[in-house]
Amino acid sequence: MASIAILGYGVVGTGTAELINKNKERFKKITGEELKLSNILVRNIEKHKEKKNSKILTDNFDHILKSPVDIIVEVMGGVNPAYKYVKKALTSKKHVVTANKDLMAEHGKELLDLAYENGVTLNFEASVGGGIPILKPLMECLTGNEIVSIKAILNGTTNLMLSKMYNENMNYEEALKIAQDLGFAEANPDSDVLGYDAARKLSILSTIAYDKKVNWKDVHIQGITDIDADDFKYAKANGYNIKLLAISKKEDDGIFASVQPVIVDKNSELSKIENEVNAIVIKGDAVGDVVFSGKGAGMFPTASAVFGDIADIIQNKNKRSIKFNNENANIQKLYNYKSSWLIRLKTTDKIDTMCNLTGSFKNCHIFKNDLNPQNEVIAIIKEETENDLNCKLKNLEASKHVQHIKKFLHIK
Repeated sequence: MASIAILGYGVVGTGTAELINKNKERFKKITGEELKLSNILVRNIEKHKEKKNSKILTDNFDHILKSPVDIIVEVMGGVNPAYKYVKKALTSKKHVVTANKDLMAEHGKELLDLAYENGVTLNFEASVGGGIPILKPLMECLTGNEIVSIKAILNGTTNLMLSKMYNENMNYEEALKIAQDLGFAEANPDSDVLGYDAARKLSILSTIAYDKKVNWKDVHIQGITDIDADDFKYAKANGYNIKLLAISKKEDDGIFASVQPVIVDKNSELSKIENEVNAIVIKGDAVGDVVFSGKGAGMFPTASAVFGDIADIIQNKNKRSIKFNNENANIQKLYNYKSSWLIRLKTTDKIDTMCNLTGSFKNCHIFKNDLNPQNEVIAIIKEETENDLNCKLKNLEASKHVQHIKKFLHIK
């Protein structure tokens, strides 16, 4: 019998408890092992006393540690007190499953080392991509490949918002309200809309993919708060969509890593990923592009990944946790590959600005008048690295007429 304790009884904790109880018989038939949900840790027992499993609620973590629990499932979210509890669990030789991307992005290496030293497993599939199985395929199925790059939509809230802006011509504020009303965005949505959530997930994926520590704080991060309805109007007119993409790419002198709004061809695979769905494209040197897609958040999608990690521990009792490499990656923040860019320039003199644009860039297509508002110049610039682009745009911005410049990278 495998005894399981859950830390946290919110959305994911409730879903995990339900899946454990629902799948007991089927799991026993498949594996011969019986599952027992022994404890659920909550801050306030009174708050949850009307829920199912109320008899096994506790507010005492040490009580769980001293009980004969085999696997502790951490679904509290946030770094504290989750870090303290997971650390104690591992040193007490308890297997741990976590869905906590904040925890793994901040302390993943330390906790995996601790699990390895204590001969137990720390599984964290649900920390990236919700219900999408991605970490195990990356760590096991794709080990015959050198991973070349990752392109991903990793945040369901922002993807829902951008989908509404593209399909229904909403502005940013309208799309955010819809996301909040549907329960995807928090009252304070900063972690999602500023790109931090996606950056943490990208750091976990990239650390595994390239076998070097990628600190999420070193990633170039640009959120979606500056995107407006006109950005979509100009993108759509040129056959593009806008997505918040988490991108990392192996380079000779390090790893390029960024989270930023990107224009993609409207008929591309990533353009068709809509609403709260996530998608991850892993490129291996042997296999080429492999696409993983599914619901990136929610009660049962995330609980599904948690349950899979529980099953993995039970079925592989002698398996030890992976260890992250001690070496920190050299993070590159500029996209130094020749690419196309969508540029918006606010100006007090359109003719002068257009002349400066065409003089600065050899391959520059300026939008027609019916798409160019009175005080803006919209253009597509091709075959420029980000470094060269920035230098030329800086010179343009220094001119007396240009007031503001906005740019979008185009990814094929």
